[in-house]
This record gives sequence, C-alpha cells and structure tokens, in this order.
Amino acid sequence: MDDATRTEIEAAAFRRLRRHLMEDRPEVQNIDLMTLAGFCRNCLSRWMAEAAAERGVALTEAEAREAFYGMPYAEWKAAHQTEASPEQTAAFDRAFAVNVGPRKD
Repeated sequence: MDDATRTEIEAAAFRRLRRHLMEDRPEVQNIDLMTLAGFCRNCLSRWMAEAAAERGVALTEAEAREAFYGMPYAEWKAAHQTEASPEQTAAFDRAFAVNVGPRKD
C-alpha cells in the first residue's frame, strides 16, 4: 500500500470513529471514555490541534474542539453531557493523570 492510500484510509477510519462517537453514541460520556479507554472526544480534538501545529497550522483548543464536535464545545456539553458522580470524577482524575498528566484546572 502506498503512503497516500494509507493516509486516505487512516483519515476515513478517523472520520468513522468521529461519526460513531458524535452521532451513533453521543450518550457515552467523555468522563467514562477517559476512564475506560484512556482518551475521550476532547483528547481527539487536542490531537487534531497537535497535528496541525506539527504542520505549521494554527488551530486553537477551542477551534479544534469545534472542528471535532461540529459545534462549540459549550453547546455539545449542554446537549449531551451529564453531571459526573463523585466516583466518576475520582476515576477520571486517576485516568487523566496516567494518560495525559497532571490536570491544570
């Protein structure tokens, strides 16, 4: 397989993953994704911004989230995100520290 074809296939798989998370399973909470899988929708948008930066393309965190979510992040949260339980928050904090690093907020 040549590099261009591989890149096209990888991009198609990413678009399918995005569609699955955004359209097929929007009820799955980011906090649960992070706890179980070590990444969430926000991670994917952050990885988009990092990939853009590696290519010299300016993409802020807010712009990357809007590109991934298809709307401003605040709108997504209001429509799909539920309040986290104390247990979910504790599990998330542990997973975030392992997979991303210390929280800055």
